[in-house]
Amino acid sequence: MKQRVYIFDTTLRDGEQVPGAKLNPEEKLVLAQQLEKLGVDVIEAGFPISSPQDFNAVKTIAESLNKATVCALARGLDADIDTAARTVENAAHPRIHTFISASDIHIEHQMRKTRDEVLKMVDHAVSRAKKYCDDVEFSPMDASRADIDYLIKFTKVAIDAGATTINLPDTVGYAIPEEWGAMCKRMVEEIPAFKDEVVMSMHTHDDLGLATANAIAGVANGARQIECTLNGVGERAGNCSLEEVVMIINSRYKDRFETGINTKELIPTSRMVASTMHLTVQANKAIVGANAFAHSSGIHQDGIIKMRENFEIIDPASVGAEGSAIVLTARSGRHALLYKLRSLGYEVDKEEVNNVYQHFLELADREKEVSDAALKEMMESIATHK
Repeated sequence: MKQRVYIFDTTLRDGEQVPGAKLNPEEKLVLAQQLEKLGVDVIEAGFPISSPQDFNAVKTIAESLNKATVCALARGLDADIDTAARTVENAAHPRIHTFISASDIHIEHQMRKTRDEVLKMVDHAVSRAKKYCDDVEFSPMDASRADIDYLIKFTKVAIDAGATTINLPDTVGYAIPEEWGAMCKRMVEEIPAFKDEVVMSMHTHDDLGLATANAIAGVANGARQIECTLNGVGERAGNCSLEEVVMIINSRYKDRFETGINTKELIPTSRMVASTMHLTVQANKAIVGANAFAHSSGIHQDGIIKMRENFEIIDPASVGAEGSAIVLTARSGRHALLYKLRSLGYEVDKEEVNNVYQHFLELADREKEVSDAALKEMMESIATHK
């Protein structure tokens, strides 16, 4: 039987921490509605105590959605938790997410507390959130740099206080898959609640380019929720990319795991996020980039024309893309050129192929990419000079 992996989207919270990507309440609501359409299980709508505007945005989203769980973030402070509770009190499926640091570097140099003092803070924060909401998520911040024995003790305190999800953050993007997977495995082995009623979650950052790899390593070792964002947006180098983890699960782990994501909405949602946040998606971005299904090499183009699976492991239609793209450049071959010309209504006789191809190469050497209009002009010129 397949195991469900829950998708927790934090585009509206961590994603909004990108400089220049601030969203107003109306924009947040529109994106939240699209995330629900995408099939996201949990939407972290914001950090309510951070500003009156964010308070109103989270409250509006919580009162507008019916299917997705709406989550409000709060530090492990009474005022934060009380404020978060007010924003989700009328949600169909409310969640409060609170956090306290677990690494010695944070405990000693940022919080300036002792380990025992922090454990008391954990118990208090989760217990307070639990008074308002049955669904409480707790994060031991900087888990990837925490002492594993203390992290286990820390986590048990949170679970005993009522946490229903424990989210392990790689806050500074320090983890590597081998270590991260081993950490998740040990926690599942030593904390029986993870095998039953409590969900282990992960929040991975991309400072070393390993956010997605770490998330998948976690899932393979017992985690059942992934915190991620569309297009990988987020603090510093960004977060684990929603579209990447979903398609990895769909493509490589489909016999073991499943998500509730409607993958045909991935590219439409990606484009909406990019446009609303004014953040350009790099052309070679996996799954949603402009070149994700584009082919300019002659060998690849020939293979795609004969059978798409030769050079594509994902059907473009399955993620909402228009289809594979044959892009003509100086690296393109005869098969790709003839394929493109046929799509434009031109049939080239066998004896004319070499002549037409030589004209094409001359054109391609002058242009980075040969457009349909340029091809038509070339064919008209050839016909005129016969």
